[in-house]
Amino acid sequence: MNVAFINPFIVSMKQVMAMMASIDLDVLQPALKKDAVSRGEVSGIIGMVGPQVRGSMAISLEKDLSFAMMKNMLAEDVQELNDSVCDMVGEITNMICGSAKGHLSEQGYEFEMATPVIVSGVEHLIQHKVEGPKIILPFSSSQGNAYLEICFDG
Repeated sequence: MNVAFINPFIVSMKQVMAMMASIDLDVLQPALKKDAVSRGEVSGIIGMVGPQVRGSMAISLEKDLSFAMMKNMLAEDVQELNDSVCDMVGEITNMICGSAKGHLSEQGYEFEMATPVIVSGVEHLIQHKVEGPKIILPFSSSQGNAYLEICFDG
């Protein structure tokens, strides 16, 4: 995987979460992910396809973090993963990927984004539709943890 792809996603994740959900994230050590098991209880997965690039991105949120986001963004106090939480995760997934797309466009990489797929439940699977290495980027906050996965062919 081209390391130039990683920073735009880190920057986008931090910016979108701070701006939209008023949550500051600290980036932890990235790692190669060898399984498909989610690290959070709700995930948004989105595909990216372009002339030079084919990949996917997923964000996986611990439920407490997703509840805090609902409270901060929509003033809704939720206590369970429901359709509203899943919809919000889909929107955030779109925003993060869209922001990263803008940063990558400045480097000459163009791609189209698919509609996000939302999956929830303890230890659900995140299926990337490409064959490249999967990088997992953990983030911590006082409200809970988030995990960003990126996977690109080549």
